[in-house]
Amino acid sequence: MHNPCSGANYLRASPSSFRAADGTSFYADKLCEEEECELPAEDEFTVAILGDLHLDPRYMEDYHEGRKHFEPIINDAVTRGVNACLVSLGDLGESKSVRPDETAELFAGTSECHELAADYLSSFGVDYEVIGGNHDLEGIDEFATDEANLEAFLRIHGKPTPQFSRQIAEKTLLVGLGSTIFRAAKYTSHEVTIDDAQIAWFEALVTEHPAEDGWKIFVFTHAPPIGSGLRVLQENHVVNGCCWLNHSGGPTTRKFIELVRKHRCVKAWFSGHFHLGQDYEDSITFPTIPRELGPYPNRGSCVFAQTSVMRAGTSRDKRRQSRLLRGNKDGFEICTVNHAAGGTVRLDATITYTDSNHEIGAYAHEHAELTDNVNFVKVYSPSEGDECYIEYDGDDLSIDPIKGNCVGDDTIAWWYMSSGHVLGVYDGRLIEYCPSTLAPLGLVVGPDELQGKRVLVVGSGLQECRVDNAARISVQEGMEGADCADSEGEEQAVLLVDDASGAVTVVQPNEDGSYWRKIVRNKMIRMKEKRREQAAAAYARATFEVESAPVVSSWGPYTSIVGTAKTTGVPGLTKEASRQWSTLSGSKMGEWKVVGQQIKKTFAEIDQDHSGFLDKTELRQAITALDPTCSDTTISEMISSADSDGDGKIAMDEFVKIMLNV
Repeated sequence: MHNPCSGANYLRASPSSFRAADGTSFYADKLCEEEECELPAEDEFTVAILGDLHLDPRYMEDYHEGRKHFEPIINDAVTRGVNACLVSLGDLGESKSVRPDETAELFAGTSECHELAADYLSSFGVDYEVIGGNHDLEGIDEFATDEANLEAFLRIHGKPTPQFSRQIAEKTLLVGLGSTIFRAAKYTSHEVTIDDAQIAWFEALVTEHPAEDGWKIFVFTHAPPIGSGLRVLQENHVVNGCCWLNHSGGPTTRKFIELVRKHRCVKAWFSGHFHLGQDYEDSITFPTIPRELGPYPNRGSCVFAQTSVMRAGTSRDKRRQSRLLRGNKDGFEICTVNHAAGGTVRLDATITYTDSNHEIGAYAHEHAELTDNVNFVKVYSPSEGDECYIEYDGDDLSIDPIKGNCVGDDTIAWWYMSSGHVLGVYDGRLIEYCPSTLAPLGLVVGPDELQGKRVLVVGSGLQECRVDNAARISVQEGMEGADCADSEGEEQAVLLVDDASGAVTVVQPNEDGSYWRKIVRNKMIRMKEKRREQAAAAYARATFEVESAPVVSSWGPYTSIVGTAKTTGVPGLTKEASRQWSTLSGSKMGEWKVVGQQIKKTFAEIDQDHSGFLDKTELRQAITALDPTCSDTTISEMISSADSDGDGKIAMDEFVKIMLNV
């Protein structure tokens, strides 16, 4: 979706005198005349950068092709004495069984996975560095703990620590930080977690290599830091709380961008994680830009670059691309190696150093494949001063962010709560944003609960508890995001109002004052919960002699605002609902049972691979078979309405919604 609320976000200028990429003969053309070649300066370097690999031994063709594309590029540098190496951004193996007929064991994170990855990465003809992604410790069937899994990862790849520092050229460092947690993740296992020891090491390193002394540092992590401004997937990484490094880590979430702002030696930061191509406007973001050119981000002296994937089966947007970094004492350029187009090299951005603290960044020439791409637009994120920001009227703590309208897919608005937290409505969801960077933190209310309702904010505190300086907004350079989440503000309540029914929902904040819902726990916990439900279902089938039995789970910690715990049932789930259903059904129970059996049978017939999900093509055929008069438009609307989580797959409960509408 195009950003309707702000102006240009990127500096566009003519490329500098730093030479453009020309594929496999860059250094030959630069250093050689006829048969004589100059020796490269000690500051020249080349780095091949691979995004999420997700190696699958059954499908290695794309990886072999990708290596073939890099071989002449690397050879062009190495044979002329240019410093060169390879960096892998992690997630080395496929997160599924690669021998489903033999075992259900996941491939990612296993010894076999890391041995295959080590063989592959060492076959490019140069030294390689690798950092751990969120899946690289997923060898849960082989290793009992994260520590044991990490030891195997480090040993197989010949790494002494999860992090690395390599001097690639004169006063130029390549630095990597790796994820160290999977089983012990507090929330989703897809979060990329850099431990405290690595953060302390990184802070010491950038402090000891200041820009004033001429040092230049290029950083590599699996996920990007918050504040990078890179494109994210709202329907995936935002709602699950796993976009950024240490996403749920509070102060450590912001630590990385704070270090970038403070230490101008950090010149570029490469990340993967999203499986998105490199053709988007926000696939690369530049450092601080003049205020007159648009909203004023503070990214220090750092360029952030998203890295795509090599194998087609792992791409979210059908792109197969890697990054190429070339640089010297004067600056550097970031290129795309397009594996889907025979390994062609495209110059994406040129960065020229003007002094130790300032750079000039420019997008490269306009490319037809970018101009013609309808997706080459920036996904909306709030920015100070944009037209979607909602202000309070004087001292009134109540606001109507969507101006009396109900939330729809095109509704965009954001505002500060008096506590300093930032909320906004975008893409049919209520989202919380980071106060310091205005980057998305996570989902507060999903479209299934928000659509058709009004969002209101009203004052809820006692008069004597009012604080006069609530919701301060900083205008200090570098702190434009008003990082005041820890300040004590006046109490407010966020309401969802359903005018049709008269129902009002209060969106309560979390214990720490934040609003985004940490809904997804780590994979180990979810697997245990699933096994408990399977055990309950097996008991119910045996006890009640039925083919299937309804099994529900209830979770803590809270289900009400009562001060004394007298009941534990969850209304509509583990109590009341069953009695209401029995009363409601009456004499219709037999008929409804037949309908339910028919729907279940139909679902099973369509779900031929027994995955528990249906794709949209199969559904369209099934609906047409049930009701040939149903138009394509009606079918599309039904499927879209039922697919509440937007994952493109229809589960049984979503299928029931469709069938009851046919």
